[in-house]
Amino acid sequence: MEGYGEAGFARPAPVPKMVADFVQFLYRHIRERNINEVFVMYSHTFPHLSERFFKGATWPPVEAVLHLVDGDHVFGLLYKEMYYRHLYASTKPTVEQRIDSWENYRELFSVILNSNLNMLLPNLWLWDMVDEFVYQFQSFCQFRGKLAGKTPDEVEVLKKTEGSVWEPKAVVAFLDELVKRSAIRDELSQPGAVDKLYQTEGYGALSNVRRMLGYFSLVGLLRVHSILGDYSTAIQSMAPLHPFLRKSLFTTKIPMANITMFYYTGFAYLMMQRYLDAAKCFNFILTYISKAKHQSRGAVYEQILKKNEQMYALLAICTALCPTANRLLDEAVANTLREKYGEKVRSMTSGSSDTYEELFTYACPKFVSPAGPDFGNPAANTNMEAFRAQLRLFMQVVEERKHLPALKQFLKLYSSIPLSKLASLAEVDVDTLKQQLGLLQQSTQVITWTTGEPLSGSAVTAGDVDFSIEQQDGEEMVVVAEPKAKTVKGDFLVRHIARFEEIVRELDAMPRAQPAPAAGGQPAVAAH
Repeated sequence: MEGYGEAGFARPAPVPKMVADFVQFLYRHIRERNINEVFVMYSHTFPHLSERFFKGATWPPVEAVLHLVDGDHVFGLLYKEMYYRHLYASTKPTVEQRIDSWENYRELFSVILNSNLNMLLPNLWLWDMVDEFVYQFQSFCQFRGKLAGKTPDEVEVLKKTEGSVWEPKAVVAFLDELVKRSAIRDELSQPGAVDKLYQTEGYGALSNVRRMLGYFSLVGLLRVHSILGDYSTAIQSMAPLHPFLRKSLFTTKIPMANITMFYYTGFAYLMMQRYLDAAKCFNFILTYISKAKHQSRGAVYEQILKKNEQMYALLAICTALCPTANRLLDEAVANTLREKYGEKVRSMTSGSSDTYEELFTYACPKFVSPAGPDFGNPAANTNMEAFRAQLRLFMQVVEERKHLPALKQFLKLYSSIPLSKLASLAEVDVDTLKQQLGLLQQSTQVITWTTGEPLSGSAVTAGDVDFSIEQQDGEEMVVVAEPKAKTVKGDFLVRHIARFEEIVRELDAMPRAQPAPAAGGQPAVAAH
């Protein structure tokens, strides 16, 4: 584009020609609403140039490129959004850079919320924008939560900005406002709404920016509330997105958006002791990842692999706490789970608290504290306090159920047994045994979703042993019901029929070998 730089803008140090060309062409394509070219430049050219010119370094500051784009203010905000995303990925941001990035997001989102936009951006960029916004909030909370090792200047800056930079209420407020101003909740309540989201990717739409930022902010709210430890609010905030009504999900088109949604939803269900629902979420997304990870490369591929491993660890916890969850898993997921965590599951079901704690620590999100640090106590670490609070909640459930697997094994050996004898075998007193039996019965009743909102549910029996305490001949007896014969579930058959049909389609699509011509040029007669 000719003429750039002639409007009197300052020209700092020159930038590499390929970078200057990138900036100019990206600006031109955004101005011309050429979303296909913008997508290529954003998803391919930008990572390529980052790797070639700025590995371990930052892109040129926005002041160095503004003269190339007529000093366009909105483009400058978009450029800085990419600039800081690369900076966070390739270097260690300073406290000043963290603050500047917050100010850039504030201004960018304010422009988007309060302007009549005439701009089309790729949905992938808009997802990355929300995802990075939440990540940088999480990163800042982690940064300020540990004062040890900070310089006096850094501590002073944190003191001055306390309550005004990357505060949880402000982050949630921006995401809420993006959702509200996009009217995405109302739109998604209409039939065929998800199909209409694709119609923005063309020249006919005024702008897809506010609309899709609103959509992805639903997932952003789920994540923010989860890392703050408020799980019911997390699931409520993503409405009308629904983990069990997946036809309404646009997230499936962007792997990390889909993975983020199901990771945090599954984790929230796990912390709410809804193990069957958690297992269903992890089963779905792990099956999805097995296909999606082969289509991804670079940093996204590494993120997918990490989340894949974490969710198998969380699924192992689900099946250890609620063995019935195994029946909900696809065959491929169940096999992989046995290969990766078979020994860990056996360790947990035998009562190993250490294994539960190990897997939880590895697979849980990085929690943050809504409160700032105690500047009067430099040794304090609010990050660890936030983590330990969630670990304590989880381990309380584990400790309560620690002796239940052994108790179940005793019950499976008898059709009836005196309460006193069972207490002797379990090496506890009768009162403690009654408490454990009550907890065992309670643990077999699991709340799981059947219809309605994601938080609604009904109790189902999820135990593998059924018993009652009865009075027989003046003695309290534990009477164990006959185990019911396992029935083949309809969904199991449906999955295998679907897989069989898929194999048949793949075979039909394969090119068929043509019979070789016989001598003399005549086709050979097929043998019968």
